Amino acid sequence: MNEEFQIIHIDETDSTNHWLMQWRGGCCVVVADYQTAGKGCGTNSWESERGMNLTFSMLIHPEDLPASRQFRITEVTSVALCETLEEYLPRQVTIKWPNDIYVGDRKLCGMLIENRLQGSVIKDSIIGIGLNVNQRVFMSDAPNPVSLCQLLDREVSREPLLQDFLMRFKAVWDCQDVSSCYRRRLYRKGEWKFYCDAQGPFTGLLEDVRQDGRLILRDTIGQQRIYQFKEVQFII
Repeated sequence: MNEEFQIIHIDETDSTNHWLMQWRGGCCVVVADYQTAGKGCGTNSWESERGMNLTFSMLIHPEDLPASRQFRITEVTSVALCETLEEYLPRQVTIKWPNDIYVGDRKLCGMLIENRLQGSVIKDSIIGIGLNVNQRVFMSDAPNPVSLCQLLDREVSREPLLQDFLMRFKAVWDCQDVSSCYRRRLYRKGEWKFYCDAQGPFTGLLEDVRQDGRLILRDTIGQQRIYQFKEVQFII
């Protein structure tokens, strides 16, 4: 990842991912103080108080990354966020499959990645990130949000935090061992916990994540269960 990011700050937009869909330049980061329609995965929305958090999207142009390996973008972004945040936090930061960033059982950051293909390779990727920084009160019905400010009991300057992450992202992109780093940081890895799928609730052991991003759990009778995103729910 040799190209430098152009950083654009805007006051308000519906969604920074949508804003970047119209961008025709090189690698770019657009940061918004407020999103009127911030997007999470699927039909989820993202709650963020104006000017309190880091809500931004990145446009990257991966070089010769096959569509079959697009999960690598999730791995790189997740690991880079964990490494960045651990410079601020005294606690371990983990990745709740596929790409939520957790401290303990609470969600600190989420992302939405949208890839555009050209033949069998990825033409470009838009990575939308919502990181709870200085918000102290969350009003939505999201069950477990937390912010850096709540964890540290002090406010954190958002611009240095963004710069730290962008430097880390470029370094992790060139890491050959990023898949292993991602798997070592998995939330609940190797633990028996409660889950729910189309057949109902069950106890499972989180074993691994496949190269294509599918989650591997093992149930109490020894059967391996493999899931695409949204096919299984973590019961927290």
